[in-house]
Amino acid sequence: MFAVGRRQLLLGASALGLVGLAGCNGGGGGAGVTEDDMVLGNADASVTLIEYASTTCSHCAAFHEEAWDQLKTNYIDTGRIRFILREFPTAPAAVAVAGFQLARCGGASPEQYYARVGELFRQQTAIFATGSMDGIRRKFIEIGGAAGLTEEQVLQCIADTDGAAERIRANGETAQQFNVTGTPTFIINGVKHEGAPTYEAISQAIDAALAG
Repeated sequence: MFAVGRRQLLLGASALGLVGLAGCNGGGGGAGVTEDDMVLGNADASVTLIEYASTTCSHCAAFHEEAWDQLKTNYIDTGRIRFILREFPTAPAAVAVAGFQLARCGGASPEQYYARVGELFRQQTAIFATGSMDGIRRKFIEIGGAAGLTEEQVLQCIADTDGAAERIRANGETAQQFNVTGTPTFIINGVKHEGAPTYEAISQAIDAALAG
């Protein structure tokens, strides 16, 4: 477990009301599109896929590694669906929220946001392998630098507790409609996906929604 220090560098979970919010690999929910959602794909698509995910969830990272490229190529880039990743922090919540803040930093476009989230998933093991909050901070600065952000920008973004708190709380409220208990969780046109979090299972559910 990491000792959360340096409030100016990483968000405190208690300050955001995030303690005990979610566990990695559970149920899910969420409906509609909010002004804070990062939307990829066709805005007029008949199918909307929402993934409740956390940058610190190993199951989310595994789904991204195994399924994201196929999902994006076959459904998002072709305009068949609209995709939203809804931020739902899992332990350690302070690190998860800081990761989302990094992904949004500098007025990121949806494309930039998802590229940064993908890099956070790809480097998730390396981030935690640093073994300290200072190490995690350095990795975030490194990831941000590769995305064109300065160290100052990264530190300012992950210290923006006000913006993050309101967004995460709002996500938690929408998630309660479907009893979200963990990540990743998928919602297809307002209905919770009860199958496995695999490309095969998700694609079958999407195809059924498209056909319907």
